[in-house]
Amino acid sequence: MMRKLMMFALMILAVQAAWAERDSTQYLQPTESHMKEARIITQILDFVHYRDIDLNDSLSSVIFDNFIESLDGNKNYFLESDIKSFEKYRFTLDEDLKRGNLVPAFYIFNIYKNRIESRLDYALAHAGDKFNFQKNESFMIDREDEPYAKSEDELDELWRKVLKSQALSLKLSGSTDEKIKEVLTTRYERFQSNVEKYNSNDVFEIFMNSLTEAFDPHTNYFTPLNAEDFEMNSKKSLEGIGATLQQDNDYTKIVELRPGGPAFKSGEVNKDDRVVGIAQGADGEMINTIGWRSDEVAGQIRGPKGTLVRLELLPAGASAGAETKIVTLVRDKINLDDAKPVSEVIQMTENGQKYTLGVITVPDFYLNAEEMETKPDDYASTTNDVKKLIKDLEAQGVDGVMLDLRNNGGGALYEAINMSGLFIPGGPVVQVKYPQNRKDVMDSESTEMFYDGPLNVMINRFSASASEIFAGAIQDYKRGVIVGEQSYGKGTVQQVRGLNEFLRQSTGEELGLMKYTIAKFYRVTGSSTQHKGVSPDIEFPSVYSAEEFGESSQPSALPWDKIDATNFKPLNYVDDQMLASLKKLHNQRMKTDQLLLDLQFDINELKKSRARKEVSLNYDVRKKEQEDLEQRRAARVKVGASLSELEANKVKDRSLDDLKDPYLKESIRLLADQIQATKKKG
Repeated sequence: MMRKLMMFALMILAVQAAWAERDSTQYLQPTESHMKEARIITQILDFVHYRDIDLNDSLSSVIFDNFIESLDGNKNYFLESDIKSFEKYRFTLDEDLKRGNLVPAFYIFNIYKNRIESRLDYALAHAGDKFNFQKNESFMIDREDEPYAKSEDELDELWRKVLKSQALSLKLSGSTDEKIKEVLTTRYERFQSNVEKYNSNDVFEIFMNSLTEAFDPHTNYFTPLNAEDFEMNSKKSLEGIGATLQQDNDYTKIVELRPGGPAFKSGEVNKDDRVVGIAQGADGEMINTIGWRSDEVAGQIRGPKGTLVRLELLPAGASAGAETKIVTLVRDKINLDDAKPVSEVIQMTENGQKYTLGVITVPDFYLNAEEMETKPDDYASTTNDVKKLIKDLEAQGVDGVMLDLRNNGGGALYEAINMSGLFIPGGPVVQVKYPQNRKDVMDSESTEMFYDGPLNVMINRFSASASEIFAGAIQDYKRGVIVGEQSYGKGTVQQVRGLNEFLRQSTGEELGLMKYTIAKFYRVTGSSTQHKGVSPDIEFPSVYSAEEFGESSQPSALPWDKIDATNFKPLNYVDDQMLASLKKLHNQRMKTDQLLLDLQFDINELKKSRARKEVSLNYDVRKKEQEDLEQRRAARVKVGASLSELEANKVKDRSLDDLKDPYLKESIRLLADQIQATKKKG
């Protein structure tokens, strides 16, 4: 015990000595608990993580880069000389972590904090500057590939352009000079207040996640406070709209959407969107939230059920300064029932043929474990609830069923397997591989199909994990048609445990929590869902590429691989001839259907915006860009014939025409095409 105390004291002295070189008395220090947790975490990663890699100099370099990236990914604060001074730690962090030595991490963070404070002082001193918006100059909004500033003067010039860009955006929206000064001053005063609130737990959590994410992106550490919230499934949660927030440099990022919540139901809020503004009610002023702590953002978004909040979002993958979007949401109480599947019946007429189609939206894969024990024949679960909905749809005489799995991030693996059994007559659904090549083949327990009619499944880039297992099984068995976007590509299994569980004897001390990867998923064909996910049979246009969003965008993601296929028998409800016919019809509508034309236009515009790495700081140039975009949007309605023009001489059912969701509408029409193709085949 005495040796540990002496070691801890020496480490604290080392931090103080290192920070004293910077002539400051305001520094954060690690605690003894942090040192203990660091040692436990390194042992967990070494012995129980799926990825069998050594914590050595090579991994130390990755941890080093992760930590710098997490602090200053856009290179707005550190100087080139700072980075050079940190290089002495690049290949030593592995040994430091094994010993619980956190001096380097806290030393780097304290310099980072000092640099932020210096930049905020500059921003507040120049928030009211009169900028020359007629000058032809540009601002680099994405500085990831740019060098660090060599001097304070270079940082001053960078921040002059930061302020000018923000002032120009406000001016283009109609703000006066006085209002611009007020908004920028308020923004940076709040930012400054948040920096002052940084504590040693913040530093430790950031550094530990720089370590854990070197193993894979789904392995994370939570401090005791955040661990408690995580276990309650409300970590930094926005209870009013059903979202989970996390700090991401100067931004607050949405890391999870709660199935059934207002944000999820809107279809306009996505994982990894960043909240840059909040307004209360329909007419409230939009308050910029860049630089706010995520708990403060959460506090502003929470509110009584039935009240309205407007969010300004920077879309996932977009660079700082790219075009934002405004989403209006009505707060609501989030409960388990909101995650339940729901169904609707769509009546439509296509080429003189009437169709009655059932649509089941499945937001999540869940089960009530307690009810499963007490009421094994009637417990709440995705499978049981979908089964009831199918029975009801069949009673209404539907010709086919579509399952909407968009934005379904997964959930209970058991339920993905069980629900597959509603549509296939038993057999393997998924394979799971553990360390040491131990493999399990998980079968559906069904012996016959509950529903054997025409089926299609719609997925998008935000369909992940258990959703991919279900969609993959339907595709591999050739049971139904998969439509939409390529899915996320998360083919790994995680386990959550408190660090106290790894101690030989309890000390009564409150420690944090670890979520770490223990296995990988594989389809019945032997292909991993990692990276590749599920590629739809009929692919819709998407704004999210695999390289920009999803598992493949994560440098530390486990690789794709393949194992032996299981013994399964395809049902052949779908064949190449049918898919070729459906693709032809889909491609024709892509050229004529106005909703699909509008969708493609919006996607192209957003891709252009996201691809921009710099923007003009000239008022006239930016104003013209805005006007040109509005003109292109107005002109798009003349690009192709509208649906009403195409079907003017047909008997239409308004229920289909009323659908404003282009993905949903096209999926329903593909289901009708599939039914027709099935009749011809039969």
